[in-house]
Amino acid sequence: MPDELLIERDGPVVTVTFNRPEARNAITWSMYERLYQTCDEVDADDTVRVLVLRGAGGKAFVAGTDISQFTEFRTEEDGLAYERDLDRRIDRLERVGKPVIAQIEGVAVGAGFLIANACDLRIATPESRFGAPIARTLGNCLSMDEYARCLDLFGPSRLKGLIFTARLLSAEEAHAAGYVHEIVSAERIDARVRELASLLTEHAPITMRVTKEAIRRLQTERRSQSGDDLVALTYTSADFHEGVRAFLEKRKPRWTGR
Repeated sequence: MPDELLIERDGPVVTVTFNRPEARNAITWSMYERLYQTCDEVDADDTVRVLVLRGAGGKAFVAGTDISQFTEFRTEEDGLAYERDLDRRIDRLERVGKPVIAQIEGVAVGAGFLIANACDLRIATPESRFGAPIARTLGNCLSMDEYARCLDLFGPSRLKGLIFTARLLSAEEAHAAGYVHEIVSAERIDARVRELASLLTEHAPITMRVTKEAIRRLQTERRSQSGDDLVALTYTSADFHEGVRAFLEKRKPRWTGR
C-alpha cells in the first residue's frame, strides 16, 4: 500500500502530500499524527525554510476526516477527545515557525478546510471549493478554537452563512473574501507554488516567524472560552449518529433535532 502521507524535500522546502486520492484524501488518525510529527521535524531543522501542503490526484486538498472512523463514537468523551486531538494537531500546524503554503486543487472541506485555515498562504485553482458543510452531512460541530479561527478569517456574518447553508465557497468568492491569496490554473499551480516558496526562502526567517507568532497570540485571546458542553451535546445526539450512518450509506440524513 502507498504511504498515506508523502514527505519530500527540495533544498529548503518540505512538501507534504495527502496521498489518498481514491478517498479524496480524507484524513485518517495516522495521517493526522504524521502531519503533527512533520511539523516538529520542520521546526527542529533550521535548514528548512518553507512547508508546503498539497493533496494527491488534483481533485481534493483534503475532503475531511475519514468518516468511517466516527462509527465507534458512543459517549460524549469520544466527541470531546476527537475535537481536542483535532485542536492539538491544527494548533501545531498553526504554530510552525516557518511559512506554510496550502496548494489547493479541488475541495478543501471539513478537516481539510480547517487545515487550510491554519496555513499562512493559500494558493488555489479555479475549481477549488471551501467550507464545512456539517449542517447537511454529519450534523456535528466545530470546536471553540476552530470557530474562532474561522471567525478571524471570515467574520461572523459570512461564517454563519457558510455553516447554516452548508454551501461551499468558490475559489473566486474565497479570493474576494481575502481567504485565498492567489488563483492559479491547474497547469500552473505547481510552478507557482515552487516560485512562491523560493521567494520566501530568500526573506528574513526571524521576521516571518515573529510576525506569525505575534498574529497567532493576538488571535488566541478569544480562544479561551470552553465549549465542551456544546461539543458533548452534538456528538452524543441522535442526529450525529444518523448523519454518520447516512453519509456511509450515501443517503440524505433524516434529522430529528434530538
